[in-house]
Amino acid sequence: MSKIKRGVSLYSYQNETFQGKMTLEDCIRTSAELGAKGIEVIGEQSFWGWPEYGVADAEIENWHRIISQYDCTAVCHDFMLDYKRYKGRLMPLEEQVASVKKDIDFGARLGAKYIRALVSIAPEVLVAAAPYAEEKGIKILIEVHAPLHFDHPWIIRHAEAFEKSGSDALGFLPDMGMFLHAFPPVFTERFMRLGVPKNIADYIVKAYEDRVLSEYVILNVQEMGGTGPAIAMAETMRHNAAYEPKRMLDYMPRIHNIHGKFYQMNEDYVEPSIPYDKIVEVLNQGGYDGYICSEYEGNRWIEDAQEPDSVEQVRRQQVMLARLLGEAQDPAIKTSPTACADAEAMAEAAE
Repeated sequence: MSKIKRGVSLYSYQNETFQGKMTLEDCIRTSAELGAKGIEVIGEQSFWGWPEYGVADAEIENWHRIISQYDCTAVCHDFMLDYKRYKGRLMPLEEQVASVKKDIDFGARLGAKYIRALVSIAPEVLVAAAPYAEEKGIKILIEVHAPLHFDHPWIIRHAEAFEKSGSDALGFLPDMGMFLHAFPPVFTERFMRLGVPKNIADYIVKAYEDRVLSEYVILNVQEMGGTGPAIAMAETMRHNAAYEPKRMLDYMPRIHNIHGKFYQMNEDYVEPSIPYDKIVEVLNQGGYDGYICSEYEGNRWIEDAQEPDSVEQVRRQQVMLARLLGEAQDPAIKTSPTACADAEAMAEAAE
């Protein structure tokens, strides 16, 4: 059986959180019932006022209560550093480092071992913050996110800086979206609802399958008479690519968490665009023993046509992961958050 553990990024439940359908406790309880005991959190989503106004001790205490009650582990705090738009100016290096230290403190308050750094953050910032992270028992993980990959000069620059620093507090968090081996059906369906002709949509899907250079695809779509949404569909190829999971092997000593990105899970528990069987095989080969945290991002591609059911989508991915990891039983949700809300509403109406 694999040593890899299952978790969930609460980002997966962003629709339900924003609409007030799921509380923080609902998100963690649902994940725990699926056996996904590793919890990854984005401060801005789950804690009001972060980072501008801080988070009260009572909220942190409630977080620890919930984590303990459902026998979960705080894995990672995903932080943002929007240094390009800070008060209408670029944030200088010293302020960027101070901002990262603030997130290190927050991650420590949550009891997380890792904090996720956006891929746009310069290695100099993370290297400067590393000694403070070491003091707090935190590792800073740069997210390797499409269109970047492990052979991209920017990621190589980070890797070289991390090694030169000699710090064990610096590492990587690969996002599985960089292994998009097929054009996601939910992308195609959304663009066709926006008016992309079927012949153009079919061409883009096939061009992605054939690994045609994105600039050629965009030009060809224009020559086919495509405008607006058709060009936008072709331009998605600039951001997505089918990189090889095996490239993670060279970086495995510094890989400590995984974003299990997915856009849709079919009823047969297959993600049609990301080869999770190959991904898990590579991670096992590299001796990875951390978490794969589900990260559902298909919601934004379907919400114009239907209400996203993030819980069901996460459940299906967790079933897929459990099977790939050699677990004996499929995960199941005992209590649906939606069902709980409906029951409460019925009880209030009866009163």
